[in-house]
Amino acid sequence: MTTITDRSQATPTAAAATGIRVTQRRVFAAEAIKFRSLRSTGWLLVASVLSIVAAGLFPALGVLLGGLDPAGGEGSRTDPTGGALTGVSFTQLLIAALGVLVVTSEYTTGLIRASFAAVPRRLPVLWAKAAIAAAVAFVATLAAALTAFLAVKVVLAAADVTISLTTPGVARAVVGASLLLAVTAVLGVAFGALLRSAVGAVAALFGLLFVTPLLGMLSPQISPYLPGNAGAAVVQTGATAGSLPPWAGLGVFSLYAVAALTAAAVALTRRDA
Repeated sequence: MTTITDRSQATPTAAAATGIRVTQRRVFAAEAIKFRSLRSTGWLLVASVLSIVAAGLFPALGVLLGGLDPAGGEGSRTDPTGGALTGVSFTQLLIAALGVLVVTSEYTTGLIRASFAAVPRRLPVLWAKAAIAAAVAFVATLAAALTAFLAVKVVLAAADVTISLTTPGVARAVVGASLLLAVTAVLGVAFGALLRSAVGAVAALFGLLFVTPLLGMLSPQISPYLPGNAGAAVVQTGATAGSLPPWAGLGVFSLYAVAALTAAAVALTRRDA
């Protein structure tokens, strides 16, 4: 006599077996623990902070030690805040890699299967990973951007150049840089979930952030709307020809992240772990 067993009853989820209700808050707490346990993300955060501070100081030190002429077009004189935030562009790649590793590290170790067994709907896991990566990136890079700005302020004061957070556009550029990097972290999570490969996802993000802006040379009309150019607008303190307004640029960049995260959500619910 053959007995037919319902697979949904034969293999209950971890949450059902323990009687624990799965909520977004609990998923968030679990993902936060996993994030803290990853050494690679910690090193990437340290590298991100150092790159922002160090890259911001170099132009200012050039002004102080090299006596650069204010009329010479050097960034630290004509746009001191822009000089202080020079490292944001390179840091984007580090933060993108951080977002990627939040997802792909679990595929590498096989832990993702346990995560999805505990949270069968899967999407709460994706939302939690994106939120944690964005929050950590924002806090860490905001501290770095403020440190870089204050350090540059001290250095430039010795060269008789004054900068202040109260100058129009300066505080917005500092906070906007951190928001840009937070959205970049979400983009990294999305690409990690889509491609499941750290190398492939980072390579794709490099192309999206640093190669596609070159297409703007072929069509000036679309140039401001390309990911790298749109995001960079929020870090600028003054109006730049051919660029979107600062918050509009960040908004366009955020749309790319939303589109990528939506695609990742669809893929996550349709593919096997």
